[in-house]
Amino acid sequence: MTPEYMRSEKKLDYKNKIILSDNLSILTQIDNEIFDLIITSPPYFQQRDYGNGDLGIGNETTETEYLENLLKIFAECVRVLKKTGTIVFNLGDKYINGNLSLIPYKFAIQATQNQNIFLINQIIWSKLNPTPRQDKRKLIQATEPFFIFAKSKDYYFNLDNYLQHLDIFNKSIKSKPSEKLGGKYLELIKNSDLTEEQKRNAIKALNEAILAVHNGEIEGFRMKIHGVHKLAYGGQDGGRNNQIKNNGFTIIKILGNRMKKDIIESPVEITKNNHHPAVYPIYIIQELIKLLTQEGDFVLDPFCGSGTTCIAARNLNRNYLGIEINSDYVNLANNRMQEPEFKQQELFI
Repeated sequence: MTPEYMRSEKKLDYKNKIILSDNLSILTQIDNEIFDLIITSPPYFQQRDYGNGDLGIGNETTETEYLENLLKIFAECVRVLKKTGTIVFNLGDKYINGNLSLIPYKFAIQATQNQNIFLINQIIWSKLNPTPRQDKRKLIQATEPFFIFAKSKDYYFNLDNYLQHLDIFNKSIKSKPSEKLGGKYLELIKNSDLTEEQKRNAIKALNEAILAVHNGEIEGFRMKIHGVHKLAYGGQDGGRNNQIKNNGFTIIKILGNRMKKDIIESPVEITKNNHHPAVYPIYIIQELIKLLTQEGDFVLDPFCGSGTTCIAARNLNRNYLGIEINSDYVNLANNRMQEPEFKQQELFI
């Protein structure tokens, strides 16, 4: 039966709303290429009671059926995603008959095989306070993957905005450059097998790099010299290796920002006043939204749950749409949107 808000002859205004409905029925009625980012955490396979009885993803009797249903939702997500957009899915794993099933990775493989989409990153959430387990013959599971899929090579990706507070902290504690900066490289150049012209060019580039450090333009640098240092990546042609082979050296400039790795540390979200059984950290979601969108962009969460994605999007001046099948969680999400602790613009640990 078509919901009341879908019967109007006017086009559905779904910006900045949390909708009570089955996500597939809503997604199939949305036009192509609407969203800049889709970020969600579907129910894990047979792991938690989400209060939906036998309804919804996660309650299937077999892993195969679970993945098939999840991929149907994913296919619609791909369709409604802009060509410059990205999709982020967070999934947890499960032991079946004592065997770790690797469900998240089976999903990621099938998603890239069945859809016109590619996987650009797997961000590992390292939990600072994982749930203790009583099994003394298995290690505690303390990580979960966030898979980032892109629809085209033109996806938006702002690395400077990701974990920016750590960059600021890193720069606040940096020390003054040493007066001996570059001295070791200078000796290596002089004693190398480079031609005289290559040595002159290398010393000139070295002095320019040293000056850039003293002027605060870069944090530091590394230098690779032909015949002195090993080539990168096993010596395969391309990029810096070509510079080393053709010029006799290459300089790697370090800009001073914290190295942006595919690991993010965060505690499991405290759920004292939140009766949803699986809440991912708003800290992680806000960092991913800053990485993958601009202000004013449109963010979708098709498994909205307690509304964390929508809160994070609103906090960062993005538009949002949440879809949730459980009326209790829709009410919870809307209530959380009004809580003072979730109305601030930035939330850091």
